Amino acid sequence: MIEFELNEHEFIPLNKLLKLLNLVQSGGEANQMIEAGEIMVNDAVEKQKRKKLRVGDKIKFKINTIIVK
Repeated sequence: MIEFELNEHEFIPLNKLLKLLNLVQSGGEANQMIEAGEIMVNDAVEKQKRKKLRVGDKIKFKINTIIVK
């Protein structure tokens, strides 16, 4: 499990989070994974590239589970 702490902002876009955590090589790769339905947010497939993630959201990507704190 990966815990990601929001510091200054009230949200982070999904594609940016994947890139910041080095789970993808580029923003383009993040967008492709999202469009392909490979990401789940709060147990539902998420297809919005810039989905605003907030404290308490749970993201599943491949073998990784990310909690936004």
